[in-house]
Amino acid sequence: MKSSGNNTLNPHRNSDIKITASGLNLWYGDNHALQDINMDIHKNKITALIGPSGCGKSTYLRCINRMNDLIDNTRITGEIVIDSKNIYDADIDVVAVRKRIGMVFQQPNPFPKSIYDNISYAPLKHRLIKKGIESDELVESSLISAGLWEEVKDKLKSPGTSLSGGQQQRLCIARAIAVKPDVILMDEPTSALDPISTEKIESLMMDLKKDYTIVIVTHNMQQAHRTADYAAYFHLGNMVEYNQTETLFNSPAEALTESYISGRFG
Repeated sequence: MKSSGNNTLNPHRNSDIKITASGLNLWYGDNHALQDINMDIHKNKITALIGPSGCGKSTYLRCINRMNDLIDNTRITGEIVIDSKNIYDADIDVVAVRKRIGMVFQQPNPFPKSIYDNISYAPLKHRLIKKGIESDELVESSLISAGLWEEVKDKLKSPGTSLSGGQQQRLCIARAIAVKPDVILMDEPTSALDPISTEKIESLMMDLKKDYTIVIVTHNMQQAHRTADYAAYFHLGNMVEYNQTETLFNSPAEALTESYISGRFG
């Protein structure tokens, strides 16, 4: 199918755009997985990518930090511009891109290290901080930002894997923000969590958008409605519709969007 007329740069575009995808296409071998995606993502907002499984949401998310580069037989055309620079330009340092763009996955994946080392490892490796007071302060501030400090401050040397699932996911968020990224990508970050942990993560997201641009993939329509400022509906590799969340959920312009949101398929 052809992308609809709503597969355009966001109609609410202004100077607060953080990320712009233009004519983005991706193939896995012969499979045309993303088809001519055009999309503006707003700074310090939460943007939710919704749609049925296999529709291209996570593929698009991974384009934003070039993680699809790690998959064999993948070809990408078009642009993703972040702060006026196309991250697919030949002169781009991919490691630097990934440092600026944090990633939180569906399953919590703390390093097999202490809680403290989970946070400090990457900043120390990238020489953003020095061991000692700088490292201590960064660990504390990152855990505070992730809403985890009070729960773990007395057991920083314990393994990150000793925490509950919800705590592990917040540890992964703390780890992501420790390197001072501009953008946080979240791929179904609460799908493996209980309702109480999910509520904590959603509350955390709402707080973090003050300092970060957040893009989240979710199958949970209620979660998208609760947390996102903007929402994009994907279907068979096309971005069918993109708008402010309230508008997209309450007055979708496309029949496909309305069918999915109402639960008729997906």
